[in-house]
Amino acid sequence: MSGIDEAPQLSLSTDAARNLATTTKSTPQMQGITSRWLLRLLPWVQADGGVYRVNRRLTYTLGDGLITVFTTAGATKVLAPELRELRYLRDFGDEAALQALADRFVERRYEAGEVIAEAGRPAAELVVLAHGKADKRGTGRYGEETSLEVLTSGRFFGEQLLAADTTPTDFTVRAVTPCTVLTLTERALAEAGDRIEALREHVRDARLAETSRNGFANPHGEASIDLISAHQGEPRLPGTFVDYELSPREYELSVAQTVLRVHSRVADLYNKPMDQIEQQLRLTVEALRERQEDETVNNREFGLLHNAAPQQRISTRSGPPTPDDLDELLALVWKEPSFLLAHPKAIAAFGAECSKRGIYPATTELNGHKVPSWRGVPLLPCNKLGVSATRTTSIMLLRTGEAAQGVIGLRQTGIPDEYEPGLNVRFMGVDDRAIISYLVSTYYSAAILVPDALGILDDVQLGAES
Repeated sequence: MSGIDEAPQLSLSTDAARNLATTTKSTPQMQGITSRWLLRLLPWVQADGGVYRVNRRLTYTLGDGLITVFTTAGATKVLAPELRELRYLRDFGDEAALQALADRFVERRYEAGEVIAEAGRPAAELVVLAHGKADKRGTGRYGEETSLEVLTSGRFFGEQLLAADTTPTDFTVRAVTPCTVLTLTERALAEAGDRIEALREHVRDARLAETSRNGFANPHGEASIDLISAHQGEPRLPGTFVDYELSPREYELSVAQTVLRVHSRVADLYNKPMDQIEQQLRLTVEALRERQEDETVNNREFGLLHNAAPQQRISTRSGPPTPDDLDELLALVWKEPSFLLAHPKAIAAFGAECSKRGIYPATTELNGHKVPSWRGVPLLPCNKLGVSATRTTSIMLLRTGEAAQGVIGLRQTGIPDEYEPGLNVRFMGVDDRAIISYLVSTYYSAAILVPDALGILDDVQLGAES
């Protein structure tokens, strides 16, 4: 027997009391809800009829895309039709001549640090980077060496070889990582003889046409608007008109849908203190909005990552995102940039690089929130920018709005049974198992009004997992 008698219980225990008490309840929580900055900040434009057409001034494409290569039987080759990405071959239709040209590319390999092309030598080679990363460097205004561009797979240089222009190059290309390149030499081109004659004639005609239609060099490749300035006396003024694209791109609204099902017994008996149908619907709408943002970033047809112009994509210089890389990205979208979007881990990697240099990015206020920024441009998190198996991702910079010729979101409001702008909830009935069904749909797309409204920094290397 214990030396101390247990005292009798004189009041109701807290455990028993809790069973009779009404607890304070939270609304249903969902970890998948994110800030969705892209959807919040995109200006949304009404797309009546479900279609939005982007009319642009007529553009003569400059051929500054990527040349696709492939590997077969251990050999890397140029895909012949992709040679139309070269400036002077955009409209060239002789498939046999393109294949003959593609067959004359020779594979070469370079180790990190080796020179692929050297400044001061005649431009006697057309080079396509098949794998790896290379740094294109030239001379700055005051004689210092500076990085002009980071070349990655599909990038090329030396296309003036096709025009028999052997002017010495003013840049050096050095391998940053082990590189595989495909090279077409002046000698190989000459050996093709008559088989390439049609191609040579096409190049000559293309150069003449380019000079004729653009007059002054037009960096955007747009049809010229003839003007006269700084004139005296009474010269005859030029007549002009602004030509438009004959086949402008049209964006059709995409859709994300689901069927929400709730048993009538739940709706009837367990509807207090919270409306069960309303809470089920709230979380369903959150999931649809998350999918909408993911599609706006990653959809092959209209997603921003896949529709950025090739000349608006750059790669990091060394792997991790540095202040220099973001400055170069800002140089692509320099006209009224709105905001940067990056995976949270990419923002952390950028912060680490800034700390190494003793730089501390400022914060800015955006919609009542304090957010990091670079050069005054908000740097916002977006987990829809995926991370690859090799722990690389991309950073996007956008200019937004129709007035700024930027990126816009598309939707149609005023649809039947609208629950939120561009999203409706339609009652589908009650089945013979007493289950109530609702069709929940949201309609959306995105459009890039002019190419320089969006810039992409690719090959952003994240830190190692701890």
